[in-house]
Amino acid sequence: MTELPSYRELPPATRGGRSAWGLFGADDSLGLINLLTPERIAAAARLVRRGHVFPLDMPLGSVSPALARSRGTPRHTVLHDPGSAGFDDLYDNFYPQCGSQWDSLGHVGYAPDEFYNGATEADVQAGARNTIEHWARHGLAGRAVLLDVAGAMADQGLPYHPGESIAIGVDELELARRRAGVEYRAGDVLLLHTGFTGWYADQPREVRQRLPARLTAPGLAHSEEVCEYLWDSHAAAIGSDTFGVEVWPADMSRSAHPMGFLHHVLIGQFGMALGELWWLADLAVDCAADGVYEAFLVSAPFNAPGGIGSPANAVAMK
Repeated sequence: MTELPSYRELPPATRGGRSAWGLFGADDSLGLINLLTPERIAAAARLVRRGHVFPLDMPLGSVSPALARSRGTPRHTVLHDPGSAGFDDLYDNFYPQCGSQWDSLGHVGYAPDEFYNGATEADVQAGARNTIEHWARHGLAGRAVLLDVAGAMADQGLPYHPGESIAIGVDELELARRRAGVEYRAGDVLLLHTGFTGWYADQPREVRQRLPARLTAPGLAHSEEVCEYLWDSHAAAIGSDTFGVEVWPADMSRSAHPMGFLHHVLIGQFGMALGELWWLADLAVDCAADGVYEAFLVSAPFNAPGGIGSPANAVAMK
């Protein structure tokens, strides 16, 4: 199945929002990556006209200290025997979700023991369902659409700062879409440019050291309207340059569930791939210069059986 019902046609989920479980079969672990069909990938490849390539990963280890305090910064050791003709290297303390990353469908469930498509905690723990290698084996390529929210807000003279907790709602997403002059197509990868990673890269060490304890970042508004908008766009994935894709901090309290932390719905119910802390600044500059806000995107997540996340390893080509 590659055609989707509308959000309002989905059955209600038990704790709020709507459920896409079962749309791609009872045992599905791909989620909306199923929309990346050979026909759509071939059509997206035809978007490459100038041969310009835009790497979308930040340098490994450049997010330091890790913005999520439960994670750490990788340590890199170069291995070399003096006088020998070769080098090797070792990474340890490596958290795949510390920098530019994908969250697999096993990362966050709709609720405890309720992961995408009815998978259980035991299923994810055993690497049986929803883990990162399913995407790696399928392949992840397709049409990317840049939604330059930072640029659109600036054009309109609206208050905005890439280091502040600014909620991006349907109006702001539509503002960026209209500015880009694009219509959504099923299977798109929406690239949400908030300016956060560009702002972060310019911060001195003392500012970065304070961020994990009191992080604020722009991102998607915590609302069902945003969930409906994203589902009805029929996007396969979101790649964002911000922490968490959604506005931060999130509200993890039981009373705010599930919209207080949209991962519960976007990953746990929709099966939508979420990319965080991507480097979109160079692509945004190029899109503004040539007026073309679509590109061919290719990403190669780790083929790591049982893995929960992966570096994005993503490039956009125009």
